[in-house]
Amino acid sequence: MKKEGTFELYADGACSGNPGPGGWGAILRTPDGEEIELSGGEAQTTNNRMELLSVIEGLRRTPESATVRLVSDSEYVVKGLKEWLDGWIARGWKKADKKPVLNRDLWETLAGLRDRRTIRPEWIRGHNGHHFNERCDRMAVAAIRQFVAAHRD
Repeated sequence: MKKEGTFELYADGACSGNPGPGGWGAILRTPDGEEIELSGGEAQTTNNRMELLSVIEGLRRTPESATVRLVSDSEYVVKGLKEWLDGWIARGWKKADKKPVLNRDLWETLAGLRDRRTIRPEWIRGHNGHHFNERCDRMAVAAIRQFVAAHRD
């Protein structure tokens, strides 16, 4: 895998009920054009956790010091990275209203990955015909189905 150049990460999460069974999908495009599809799921989760996991799992497959263009339809993820994360850390993982940050465990993981990479988050409107976003959504929904089928009693 080529380490120079910009990686592209397309990421999406889905949930059947919120909370409920969830899935995530990500497509990582390497600088040399390789596409890596990633997906997974959990039995009881939320949509925001799946959105975060899709990004985390994609970033974990990039080398440290990589530049990553992150494309997501999650305002939670994009605003979190661009606007909120540094403030949460400075306030001891409290939001501006002094309440604890939700999904702190995943945000801490994401903060650690961000500290060793250059991440350029971009928000796009979901379900709007964006090729990679639509693929990630289908992967996330399929992951829910696979996870539910594999974990039936």
